[in-house]
Amino acid sequence: MSEQVVIIGNGMAGARLAGELHARGGDRKVTVLGAEPHRAYNRIMLSTLLAGKVGESDVELAEVAGQGVDLRTGVTATAIDRVDRTVATDDGDRISYDHLVLATGSRALVPPLPGLDAPELPERVVPFRTLDDCRRILAVAGRARTALVLGGGLLGLEAARGLAARGLDVAVVHPVPYLMERQLDPAGAAVLAGTLAGLGVTTHLAVPATAVRADADGVRLDLADGRSLHADLLVLSCGVRPDTTLAAAAGLAVQRGVLVDDQLRTGDRRISAIGDCAQHDGAVSGLVAPAWAQARVVAQVLTGEDPLARYRPRPPVTRLKAAGIDLAAMGEPGGADGEELTFADPTRGTYARLRISGERLTGAILLGDNPAVGTVIQLFDRGQPVPADRRSLLLGRAFGTTAAEPATSPALMPDAATVCQCNNVSKGALVGCWRSGARTVDAVVAGTRAGTGCGSCRDAVAGIVGWLSEADSVEVAR
Repeated sequence: MSEQVVIIGNGMAGARLAGELHARGGDRKVTVLGAEPHRAYNRIMLSTLLAGKVGESDVELAEVAGQGVDLRTGVTATAIDRVDRTVATDDGDRISYDHLVLATGSRALVPPLPGLDAPELPERVVPFRTLDDCRRILAVAGRARTALVLGGGLLGLEAARGLAARGLDVAVVHPVPYLMERQLDPAGAAVLAGTLAGLGVTTHLAVPATAVRADADGVRLDLADGRSLHADLLVLSCGVRPDTTLAAAAGLAVQRGVLVDDQLRTGDRRISAIGDCAQHDGAVSGLVAPAWAQARVVAQVLTGEDPLARYRPRPPVTRLKAAGIDLAAMGEPGGADGEELTFADPTRGTYARLRISGERLTGAILLGDNPAVGTVIQLFDRGQPVPADRRSLLLGRAFGTTAAEPATSPALMPDAATVCQCNNVSKGALVGCWRSGARTVDAVVAGTRAGTGCGSCRDAVAGIVGWLSEADSVEVAR
């Protein structure tokens, strides 16, 4: 009898695991339960959808259906029976499993403010988390002129920029004195606020919201300093919370997320957890690259491809890449030890800060147009020694004889260099895909998954494909 694997969640983690299991073959049946009624989609691309740069079909993820995979959308898991090893669903079914994987993701936090405490939010007040949220925001935005975004973190700023790109007058309200406080320092955040102002997004900082009043004519947001802001739409981006309800009800160990070991297994060896809902080594990542890496490990273990596979988190790199904004932040730039280098040009929206310890990059913030951003990410990700001329990393150009970019063209880039951070795809993997017959950017993307996460590496992938095409044509001409 074939092994029964049940995946609860059809988001970016659950859908990827189903694909990983399917790709490895074997005698097993995989059932995927997705509470949302849609096909799996790329949550990172929702801000691009909000900006009107892509359509809904462009954010859909490739799905595996048939051939041993039973995908059930619009079906919610309601309970787990660990004794009988079954999952109950809201349509009355009970599904048996040999191994269960929780990929339940996280839910948007709604702040406990007067006016937001009813079971249903007002029509003009919408969280920014799901495709349905995005649809609701667009429905209101279509007849709006002004919008407020509550929350100045990564998602809040992406939502604000997306709405501004549609022509709305947008303001961001953030209770902290500077934007993206988890990734930036005050100086970098000030430059970012200036860049946003030039793009039609104003910011109100260090002021908590105290109440929301919404009616058919608009929304009023009351602030702690006595002011009130008015708009046609209020978008909530106040953080997320791992969805651990099922796990806790089943008696699994839960703190911020579902506790898992290096193989992503919970205290019940027949149940794993991956993605936003999983807490590994004290951390809940909330990013796509770790979720996809976790899916790969679980697939390797369950299929026997590598029964000893272990999840080893890599240092995260945060990218904010909206129209007119290019930001990369990594590590701890505010540490106390080592060298610190900074450069700021607020007029041009450029800021760079590097933290170097033992000739290794331990933290960085790069905002604005900096050609060295790819090199900085590589140095940080791989722990390689930094160049003797640090200015080449700060300013993106060389001084004297020191090269600003170790790989100024794909030909000089080492095969081990990571091009796609989300999927951990190296230059060597892209070249290998090309040599296997992929001759277009789309074909290489399909073969390697590079560029299917945040999309920020798409230009680099295209550059490598272009270089390979040119090299191939020169070889043929000879």
